[in-house]
Order: sequence, then structure tokens, then C-alpha cells
Amino acid sequence: MFVTFGGNMQNTSRQKKHILVLNGPNLNLLGRREPNIYGHETLKDVEQLLHTQASTLGVTLECKQSNREYELIEWVHEAVNNAQMIIINPGAFAHTSVALRDALLGVGIPFYEVHISNIYRREAFRHHSYLADIAEGVISGFGIYGYELALAAANRLIDSTLEK
Repeated sequence: MFVTFGGNMQNTSRQKKHILVLNGPNLNLLGRREPNIYGHETLKDVEQLLHTQASTLGVTLECKQSNREYELIEWVHEAVNNAQMIIINPGAFAHTSVALRDALLGVGIPFYEVHISNIYRREAFRHHSYLADIAEGVISGFGIYGYELALAAANRLIDSTLEK
């Protein structure tokens, strides 16, 4: 059973911690798209890395990717039923999507925003994120290892919430 307090979900049963990992537009092209910026690893590599780390931490993951804004929003809405945290790489939607921001605010699930590249070393339009100010934190510029950092941070945040 999950109990919601101020948007944070607390696990009151013996269920495993569950984190939703969302990847936005063009992340299905990892490994092929601009490898000088995004590296040679694929989205499958990212997911394998996360699942390996998650099993060590005792966390279950659900990884999803979409190029469609509405689909990401639907997944955020559905997460209220089972996720204690969200890790999201919104891709270019970080810079454009008020709707995704509103969905994340609406469900109240804490989340970390991840970007593979350092968005502040890129074009000026990438320097603003509609999600950053409502995220627990933003990880940018660490390549795919930013996902590992986000998962470790998410796990700690869930643990600290459960201890209260």
C-alpha cells in the first residue's frame, strides 16, 4: 500500500522501491545521433547499466522512451499508482514543454532531471529547462553515467523518506 504525503509516496508495505525512468525525444537514437555529444552507448546500454545498479540497490525500475510529448505525460500520470521517484531525461522537451512540467507538478512524485550532455555548454536555447526548478536535482554533462548518479540519489531520497 502507498500513502501520499505532500506528493511524496511512502511505501508502507514490504514492496520494493520502484522508480520510473523516462527518456524523451530522440534518445532512441543514442549511439548513432551526434556521438561526439552523446557518446556511442545506446539506450539499451543505459537501461542495462541502470538495471544492474538497481538490482544491487534493491530497486525495481521501469524504463520507457517516447518521442511523443503526450505519451510521456500519460506515463507520468500513471506513475502515481506505483512509482516513488521518476528519473527523466526530457530531451528537447526540457526547453519547450510546459505540459510536461504541469504533469510532473500534478502528480507530485519527486524526480531528477538528467541530460547526457552539458546543456550549458551548448546552444543558448538549451540553457533553460522548464523542469529544473521543480526537480529534486538536475544532472547534466556526465554522459550516460548521469543516470547512475540520478538512480543513486533517488534511492537515497526514497530511503530517507521511508525512515521518517
